[in-house]
Amino acid sequence: MLSARSLFQEIVDHDEAFQLFCSIAAGGEAQGGWENARIAALVPDSMRDLAPKITRHGADEDKHGRIFNALLRKRGLAPVPVPPETDYTMLLERRGIGLPHATLRGERALTEEDIVVYLAHSRVTEQRAADQMDMLLRNFGDHPDLGKAIRMIGADEDNHLAYCHEELLRLARVGHGRTIQRVLRECALTEIAVYRDVSLAVMGHMGRLLHWPAPKAAVLAAGIRGTYAYERFSGWHRMVDLRRPERTDPLGGAPTTAPEFA
Repeated sequence: MLSARSLFQEIVDHDEAFQLFCSIAAGGEAQGGWENARIAALVPDSMRDLAPKITRHGADEDKHGRIFNALLRKRGLAPVPVPPETDYTMLLERRGIGLPHATLRGERALTEEDIVVYLAHSRVTEQRAADQMDMLLRNFGDHPDLGKAIRMIGADEDNHLAYCHEELLRLARVGHGRTIQRVLRECALTEIAVYRDVSLAVMGHMGRLLHWPAPKAAVLAAGIRGTYAYERFSGWHRMVDLRRPERTDPLGGAPTTAPEFA
C-alpha cells in the first residue's frame, strides 16, 4: 500500500535518494536565508521595525540548510547538484513570485509595497513548508536519526507562518488590505502549479533512483495531479486566509541554534 510514510521511508533507506532529497531541501533553505538577509538589509526606513524579524527568518532558513547538510554528513554523504526542474525557489522566481534577485543584489532601498508583497508571498510558501513539516512530523517525528531535525525545523516553520499572519493583519489595518488580498490570490494560484511541477520532477528522479515500476510511478503522478486539481478548485483558499496567531511576536528574540546538527 502506498503512503507518505512508506514512500519517504524508501527515500530515507536509500543513500542516493536521501542524498538528493537533502540536497534539494538544503538548497531551498539556503536560498531563502540569502533572500531574507538581503530584504532585511534593504527594508525602507518607514518599516525598519521589521528588519530584526526578517533577519531572524533568514537565520532560521540558513540553520535549516545546515541541518540538512549535517544529516548528509552523518550518513557519509556529500550534497549533490539540484536538478533545475526540482528547484522550487528558482521556479517560483521565474513565475514572478518573490522579489527579483536583481533587485535584492542592489543597494537601493525597497518600497513599502515591496515588503507587503514579500510578506504575502511568504505567507503562501510558508504554508506549504509548514504543511510538509507537519506530514513529516506525523510520520517521522520519532525517527532516531531524523526526528530531532524534523521537530526543530517544524517549530520554526510554524513560527514563520504565524509571523506572516501577524504582520499582514497589521499591514491590512493600516491600508494595505487590497494589495495583500490581490497578491495572496495571485501567489497561491501560481504556487500550486509550481509545486505540482516540482513534485512530479522530484518523484521522477526518485523513481529512477529507486527503480519504481511504471504502475507505481503512474499512481504517484496521478496523486500529485489530483492534489493540484483539488487545490486549483478550492484548496488554495486555505493559503490566503489571514487569522490572528495563537502566539504573538513569534519571531521576536534571538534565533535558536542547532549546534547538534550544524
